[in-house]
Amino acid sequence: MSVTEAATAPAPPAAASATVPLVPQRAAISPWAAGLADFASNPFAVVGAVALALVLMAAILAPWIAPTNPYDLTSIDLMDALQRPGTLNGEGVRMWLGSDGQGRDMLSAVLYGLRTSLLVGIGSGVAALMMGFAVGLTAAYFGGWVDALAMRVVDLQLSVPSILVAMVLLAVLGQGVDKIIMALIVVQWAYYARTARGAALVERQKDYVAAALCLGVSERRVIFVHMLRNCLPPVIVVGTMQVASAISLEATLSFLGLGLPVTEPSLGLLISNGFQYLMSGRWWISIFPGIALLVVIVAINLVGDQLRDVLNPRLQK
Repeated sequence: MSVTEAATAPAPPAAASATVPLVPQRAAISPWAAGLADFASNPFAVVGAVALALVLMAAILAPWIAPTNPYDLTSIDLMDALQRPGTLNGEGVRMWLGSDGQGRDMLSAVLYGLRTSLLVGIGSGVAALMMGFAVGLTAAYFGGWVDALAMRVVDLQLSVPSILVAMVLLAVLGQGVDKIIMALIVVQWAYYARTARGAALVERQKDYVAAALCLGVSERRVIFVHMLRNCLPPVIVVGTMQVASAISLEATLSFLGLGLPVTEPSLGLLISNGFQYLMSGRWWISIFPGIALLVVIVAINLVGDQLRDVLNPRLQK
């Protein structure tokens, strides 16, 4: 090869022959996984979620795990009344939490009372959420006199103490699970309506609403499909707190004798039944249902408080 050819020959691609290491890409994290990780970052919320799950399981499985049926009159013996915790009843079954004045096993009564309290709290909360959500979304979307009328009704509802409204309604409707659920729906729906309206006012100004209307999507579908899913997170947080509030309010009404009848007792009614025995040293009749009620309310509040932080980006650190 001549000197000229050697000078004009291209240099060998040494860099191209070298192996370039591949950088592994991080797998995409789904929103559900990210939200679950954020929720699990708070140990108190995890403890609350575990406690709430155990309470729900105990309430659902009460007919199978309760030692006796506390409301089966054929299985109740008055000779077993006011027995201390750990005592054996007449049939040889140990009453781990003692018995009340009617001879009912307190452990069984608490498990069945949990069923009633959770049924009332969750049932009224879901129904009030649906009602308040519909009112809030409709008021925010149409505005004008619809919004003004709906919000004035909400303001009137929230200006009266909840327990007073519930007491008046129960005095008219009477006692029963369905009656107290109806009363709690009337008491709670305004909280959901105001929260849903605030979230919907923000969503109403976004481009996807205008785009959906330009494409010929019906207003009903825009409100209850597109806007609803984006307004749901704050309403879920309020709903969690309101379930705890409903359980507490039902317990208060039952303690006052205005809630559920004796044949459908809740935790509040069990506490009321043992109140007369507190000064005589039979503390377990009220204390154990009270502890169960406290665990339920604290667990729900811990879960709801963490859900507020997870579902609201502004509160995330």
